[in-house]
Order: sequence, then C-alpha cells, then structure tokens
Amino acid sequence: MPKLELIATATFGLEAVIKREIENLGYKILKVEDSKITYLGDESAIVRSNLWLRCADRVLLKMGEFPVYSFEELYQQTKALPWEEWIPLDGKFTVNGSSVKSKLFSVPDCQSIVKKAIVDRLKEFYQCEWFSETGAEFTTKVTILKDIATLTIDTSGPGLHKRGYRVKDVFAPIKETLASALIQLSFWKSDRILADPFCGSGTIPIEAAMLAKKIAPGLNRKFASEEWPGIPAELWKKYRKEAYDSIDYNLSLQIIASDIDAKAIAAAKENALEAGVDDCIEFKVMPVSEFKITQPYGIIICNPPYGERIGEKENLNLIYRDLKNLLKNEKTWSLYLITSDKNFETIFSQKPADRRRKLYNGRIEVTYYQYFGEKPAKTEKNY
Repeated sequence: MPKLELIATATFGLEAVIKREIENLGYKILKVEDSKITYLGDESAIVRSNLWLRCADRVLLKMGEFPVYSFEELYQQTKALPWEEWIPLDGKFTVNGSSVKSKLFSVPDCQSIVKKAIVDRLKEFYQCEWFSETGAEFTTKVTILKDIATLTIDTSGPGLHKRGYRVKDVFAPIKETLASALIQLSFWKSDRILADPFCGSGTIPIEAAMLAKKIAPGLNRKFASEEWPGIPAELWKKYRKEAYDSIDYNLSLQIIASDIDAKAIAAAKENALEAGVDDCIEFKVMPVSEFKITQPYGIIICNPPYGERIGEKENLNLIYRDLKNLLKNEKTWSLYLITSDKNFETIFSQKPADRRRKLYNGRIEVTYYQYFGEKPAKTEKNY
C-alpha cells in the first residue's frame, strides 16, 4: 500500500503522549509540532489510529502542504492535488479553515477558493457539472500558518474523545482523551491500587480500566472514514476483531471511584457498564474526608472542582485540606491532581510538587501537579 501522511491533532501539552502511542502502533513520526503529530502510514493506519489512539483529538489525512501568498496560488495548488483518489462522485465535502499570521487572512474566502478548486478538479475527473453530495462525509480543512497552507481530510468524524460509553453525564466532565493522558503521564500500573475521590461521571477510572485491560477506545463507535470507498470494509472488520481479541478479560484491578454526589456515582456506574469495565471499579458515595487508605503504594489521580464560580473557593480549600490530611502520613502514596487553581500547591503542601505540567481542559488552562510517593520495595520501576 502507498504511504500516506497522517496528522494526529492534540490538546496542547499532550503531544509527547500521543507521539508514544503512534510509535507503539508501529508508525514512523515525521514531525511533532504544537497540537499535532505528523506520521507515515497506509490505509490500515487510518483504521488502527482511530481505533487505538487514546489521547488524540482527531486523525487527519494530509492531502498537501505548500506556501501561498495569493488566492490564485491557493486555487491552483489545491486543484493540483489528487482529490479523486479519496472523494467519490457522491462524496459530501464541506471545507473549514483557519489562518494565522498569513497574507491570506480571510478565512471565508480561503474556504470558498479551496471548495471551488476541489469541485473543478472533480468535475474534470468525473466529467460532470453537478455533485449530489449525498454520500460519505469528507470534511476538508485548509489551515494557513505563516503563509504555509496545509490541506487535510478528517478521517474521524466526531472527536476521538467520544468513545460512546458516556450515557450519563455530570457538570464539567473531563474529556476522555485528557483523562487517559493523565493516567499515562502517571506512574500507575495495573498491579497497584488507583483511586479517584472526585470521580464525577467516572471518566478517569473508566479510562484507567480500559487502558489496563487493553480495550481499544474506538471499539464501540463509528468513524467518518468507515464509509470511504478508498478504505476496504475488510480492514475495519479485521482490526476490530483484532482489537476484541486483544482485550484482557482476566486482569484483576483495584480501582476506587468515589464522589460526594450520589447522582454522579449513579452516572459513573452506568458509564462503566457501557464501557465494559464495571466489574473492576468499586464505586462509593462519600466525601474525600471519609476516604480510608488500607494498603500502601496507592495512586490518586483526580480532577477536583476548580472553584471557578463565586462562593466555591472556600469549599475548594476544604477539599485541599482533606486531601492533605489523607496523605500526610502516607509516604508510599502518590498524588496526581489537575486543577486551574493557582493556589493549590500553597494550600496542599509545604513543599513544591515533584513535577508540574501545563495542560488544557477544554479552553481552561490547568496544571497537572505530581507528588511522588515512595517506590514499592519489590521493584525500582514502579512508583
């Protein structure tokens, strides 16, 4: 199969995690930039990337990249690309766009020109004057950054964070892609206890269980490229079966998901059932002040309330103090906490975090604070 250039788009700060995921799938990385990773693959890479990438936002097929300084250049170079290799006669193709620090700054004009160039190319190839656009979706994007245009087709459809298991939701959930990244950025392993005392609708515990049991995040959803004639249906069947066969049904896990909100726990239970991991998560309705540590070398990964609304700040400080009291005599436990609250570190601990990472939860800038507990005696690799 011919090699294709693919782009995995990323939330800022997660590029290294997604790069590792792509390399684990066996694909060669070409370039890592802010919010995107470009790599080489073939048609099967489109399938496997959509099924298996846990932290990427989307998988894009890169059609071309070139400098542009005029609308005529944009038209001609877009038209020169082999759109007919992917878009069939009845293909539906909308064009989105963005432009940053470029001479061609009018995004609507750029979108219109790219659309016209694609239509003109397909008219010549299919020898027709009109397209019904009733078939599969080929969402195209023209991104112009510093006068370099990149044209892509979205292979994913709805964002990859939409796993399909979230049947019940609560206020301000964390995205599934970010939750999985938090787990992969921690030192948690499946033989250690994991707790989330602010689990909400259960996203962090569910993502941890799916990761440990090797459940492909895209296994139970559909993708835009499943309808594309250029990707044989047999590939989707083959790699979906491969994903089902890879699930570790016998793995024993210790994951505790608790929250003070009974409705949140009810939602989390339903979501875990839908994800197929309800048998390995223990759900509890309780505040963090009642959480009991019963064994050493556990890990807490959590996304507590941010206190963005008026009147919540005092309650948030109490939560931090409860966490501090929970862990002050537990030197073997590690804490990984994401928050937008700049005062967290001061309230929680007299010492700074062992590691911090700037991330984004949606449009909110957050920090991932990491406090490392002592290493388990049985191994020097896990802590």
